[in-house]
Amino acid sequence: MKQILLITDGCSNVGESPVSAAAQAFAEGITVNVAGVVDEGTIGEHGAREIGEIAKAGGGMSRIVQTRQLSQTVQMMTRQTVAGTIRQAVNQELKQLFGLESVGALPPAKRAEVVKVMDELEETSELRVALLIDTSASMKPKLHAVEEAVRDLALSLEARIGSSAVAVFHYPGEFGHLPCALDCDWTSDAGHLPLLFSRIKMKGTTPTGPALLQVVDYFRETCGKIRSELAEAPAYGRGDAGEVRSDYVV
Repeated sequence: MKQILLITDGCSNVGESPVSAAAQAFAEGITVNVAGVVDEGTIGEHGAREIGEIAKAGGGMSRIVQTRQLSQTVQMMTRQTVAGTIRQAVNQELKQLFGLESVGALPPAKRAEVVKVMDELEETSELRVALLIDTSASMKPKLHAVEEAVRDLALSLEARIGSSAVAVFHYPGEFGHLPCALDCDWTSDAGHLPLLFSRIKMKGTTPTGPALLQVVDYFRETCGKIRSELAEAPAYGRGDAGEVRSDYVV
C-alpha cells in the first residue's frame, strides 16, 4: 500500500493544480491524505477548501487540526487509510465470489473470521508512506509540531509487524529547479529522522501540485526496488470452497 501524507497550511500558488496532481497519484494506486495545520484561528476558506479537494481527488481523507493535534492525526489517517484499503479489497472479493456487498452481509461466524483476517492484514501488509511537508514561510511556527508528528509516525510504523517505510520531502525545494526536496530516502528506522529539520529553511512559494507530482515520480522510480529489498507481508491463501479467505492483494 502506498500513501502520500501532505502536511500544509493550504493555499498553493505555483504550478499545476494540486487537485489534479492528487487525482493522478490516486490513478497510480497512491492514496493522498492531507493534514491542514492551524493554530487557534482558521486556515481560511480557500485553504480549507483546497485541502478537502486534494484529499477527495487523492482517494484519501483530510483533517484541519491545531498543532497540538497533528501527531495523533497523522497516525490516525495513516492507519485508517490502511484499514479502508483492506476493507475495500475484501468487499470486492466478496462481491466477486458470492455476490455480497460487504462483510456485514456474511453470517456472524464467517464475518468474525473475515474481520480477524482484515485485522491481521492491517498489521502485516507492506506499507510505504511519503511525507510531503509544506515549508513555506507561513509554516515556520508549526515546524516543531511537524517534526514531532514525523517522528511519532515513524515509531508507530516500526511497531507494525509488516514491512513499513517512510520517506520525507519538503517543499519548495532548495534550488528552485525542483518543486520539492528529498530529505530522507525510504527508511524503516525512526532514528534516521531527528536531524532532518535542522537543515530546512522556511521560505518561498507553495508549489503543492508540482511537489505532489514529484513524489509520484519518486514512487515510480523506487517502489520496485523497495519491494525486492524488504520482506513481503505474509500471504493469505484460499481455503476450501466454504471459506472466504482469498488471495487478497492490497
